[in-house]
Amino acid sequence: MEDVITEAAAPSRFLEEDLNILTAPSSPLPSPFLIFPYTQQPQPLNPSLLIVALSTSSLALFHRLRTASPAASLILPELSLSLPDNAAHILPLSPSVLLAALPFSVPAPRAYAVAKALLAGRIHPDSVLVLDSLAPPNFRGKLSSDEAVAFKLDSAAERKRSDEEKLLPDLEYYPSGSVVDGLGAAILARCQVMNVRASLCVSWPQFDASVVSLIKGLLHRRLLQGFDFDLSDEEVLKFGRSKDRVLHSELYI
Repeated sequence: MEDVITEAAAPSRFLEEDLNILTAPSSPLPSPFLIFPYTQQPQPLNPSLLIVALSTSSLALFHRLRTASPAASLILPELSLSLPDNAAHILPLSPSVLLAALPFSVPAPRAYAVAKALLAGRIHPDSVLVLDSLAPPNFRGKLSSDEAVAFKLDSAAERKRSDEEKLLPDLEYYPSGSVVDGLGAAILARCQVMNVRASLCVSWPQFDASVVSLIKGLLHRRLLQGFDFDLSDEEVLKFGRSKDRVLHSELYI
């Protein structure tokens, strides 16, 4: 006779989604929001360019600006403000350019809510540049940590521009069949809905001195000409080499 005490229970006859209807749904998270310094006049910010730094390399490029006084801050209610990297500061790079530096990762279910909070209300940029990293599982092709590469995706409003007017005219488009997800894709989708000029730059390796130099060169050639990053070539070398020392197989193969 079977021991009913120690024998494993029989598998449930219910599907997982059927069992979930018996539990109370979790309360929705509050929406992300912007806060502004109390000294700032209550008027919208209308930069000609908003740069959104998401990748580790782009954050490293602007790391010395974190001590500057922010024009605004993006807050996620679920993140504790007791940690310094749990707020995204929006910093002025010039009278017409703003930088939104997001040092924390945003879960996929919250990506569009963050994009909407960033590009709604009191921030209305004429154009948006997103600096993100390339995820190897999403790329159809081969990647090596010995070579820094970058590609772009543009909104419809940006693609209509001539090569002389585009944000990143030197970059090739992301290969067909490759995928972009996360906050970078959500921001680009938000710009597409709002008919805003936008370009999403994805780079590889995810953190590498060569990628920092590549992004710095792209910005210096067109968008931030003459801007002092306060980052010498010797300091760039201190970022070291990427730990991703392998070739990645092509997507779908």
